[in-house]
Formats: sequence, structure tokens, C-alpha cells
Amino acid sequence: MSKFRAFRIDEKEGKVISGFEQIEINDLSEGDVTVKVSHSSINYKDALAATGKGKILKKYPLVGGIDLVGVVKETTAKNFSEGDNVLVNGCGLSETRDGGYSEYARVSSESVIKLPKNINANQAMQIGTAGYTAALAIHQMEKNGQNPSMGPIVVTGATGGVGSIAVDMLSSSGYEVVAITGKNDQINYLNSIGAQKVIIRGDLDFGKRPLEKAVWGGAIDNLGGEVLSWLLKTTNYGGNVASIGLASSFKLETTVMPLILRAVNLLGINSVDTPRCLREEVWQRIGTDLKPQKLDIIASEAITFDALPQAFEAFIDGKIKGRIVVNIL
Repeated sequence: MSKFRAFRIDEKEGKVISGFEQIEINDLSEGDVTVKVSHSSINYKDALAATGKGKILKKYPLVGGIDLVGVVKETTAKNFSEGDNVLVNGCGLSETRDGGYSEYARVSSESVIKLPKNINANQAMQIGTAGYTAALAIHQMEKNGQNPSMGPIVVTGATGGVGSIAVDMLSSSGYEVVAITGKNDQINYLNSIGAQKVIIRGDLDFGKRPLEKAVWGGAIDNLGGEVLSWLLKTTNYGGNVASIGLASSFKLETTVMPLILRAVNLLGINSVDTPRCLREEVWQRIGTDLKPQKLDIIASEAITFDALPQAFEAFIDGKIKGRIVVNIL
């Protein structure tokens, strides 16, 4: 196999540098499945890694990109064959091993999922890690008893990739969805993807008591900190609050009272290290009952591979809503 192009992230003299390089297949992390990559995507985590604004990579250099979809080119794994349409999200991509910003990827078969029949390659990256994380949160909440009759579900950071797809999936599944955002100009967008009500984050009254009036059936939280604490103390009996991000703060100051007086469940959602059986189960749901219905709105933008280096700053500056697909081919 001749040389091919990849977007690599390195560190020199304490400074993160990134850009396109010509590499060979043996320059990539070890793996028993080689994939010809057709699409990837940009997540906030990708932007942090590529710009050095966040300590994401555990080793250098690595190819960036925590998502990829493509066709198996070569494999020694018994459960895959040449020509299979596959995807990988999370699983250490662009963290401990080379990721999806490359014309070819070499990955462990344990991380590879066959593309669900009802999803094409472009849709898979419109969904990507963000949509997978949203689906995993909903799946875990429902395994723990969540249902629409318990009341409205709050989604914070609702204009981001995870938040947007969570709003879509929940609304399409019969839940009443309340979106919380700091962006006053995105109310119409949130309504268009399924939010029945939009609350501006700056208008929230967090209260000072350990328990406030219970109004929510549950929540999917991207923010952490004070917002997560408020969600716990305003959730109805038996409701589930899925914690999936820390865009506001990694701290959580609360009491046990919501947990023991209202039986509120705080669920931690880790989309990187999900066991394979659960990962497959969730992706099958993404292709069926949890398939997003508003991808044309949420992920209407796609960029070429050439345009990738210029795309990250907008994520860092919080100027992006929804999802962006990267066309590698």
C-alpha cells in the first residue's frame, strides 16, 4: 500500500502542532482491521486535541479524529471480511491510538461495529460519537425505568452535537423535551429539532435549598457543575439524570437528599470504553427506534478533508451548532 494522507497531532518543545502528513500503513497503531476511511466528523474533543486547547492525547504523535466510517480493506479478524461497511467511534481513537482523520485507519476488531442496515456512511458520521453518546444515555436511562409518563426530559447544552441529537431522539420517542441553552439566537433551531420548550441558561434560578420543586422526569446534562446539581434537586421521584459532559465545570456540589428522598438516579455515561456488546446494542437502536429524524437540520454541513485544519477554532469559540461531517474521500 502506497503512502496516504493523514492529519496528525504532535507535540514539540511543549507545544502542540498539527497538520497533514504523508504516512504509510505501518506508521499507524497496530490493529487487525484496516479500513479505507470515507467520512469522519468534528467533535469538541477533536478541536481541543488538534489545537492543543485541551489535554486529550495520551501519547504523540497520533492521527486525530474520534470517529470514522469506511470499508474494510484488509483483516485477519474472523468476524469481519474485506468489503464490510464499518464504523468506529471513541475506543481510544485520537487519544491512545490513531484516529479517523486519515485515508486509511488500522484498528482493533474489538472496537469495530458493522454499519447498521438503515444507516449509510454519511449518516453514520452525522450521528458519530455525539449521537452515540446521546443514544447511550437514553438507553441507560430507559434500562433504569425512564419513560415519557414520568415528565419532561431536560437537555442541557442543547445546541451542541450531543444535545441536538438527544433532543431529536427523545422527541421522536414520545418524550416532552425541554432544551436549555446559553444561545438566545438558537430558539428556533431547537424548536425545529423537537424541543417543546427552550430555557435560556442565564434565566435559571438554581435555588439554595437541598431540594427544590420537582418538575423534570429526567435529564441529559452536558454541563456539570451548578446546573447538574440543580437538575438533581428538581427531578421527580425515580427520574434519571445522565451526566455526559463538563462544559461548565467538572465539580459537583450537592447533597444525598435527591437520591434518598426522591430516589433520583445519577447515571455516568462513558462513550469511549463501552463494552462491545452494549456498543452493538446501542448502534442497533440508532438504526431503528432511536434513529434521528432531523439529521438534515442538525448536520447539514459537510467539509472537505482539505478544509479540516481551519474548522476547529469555531468549535473552541462555541460558534457551532449541531454536527459537521468531514468527507475524507
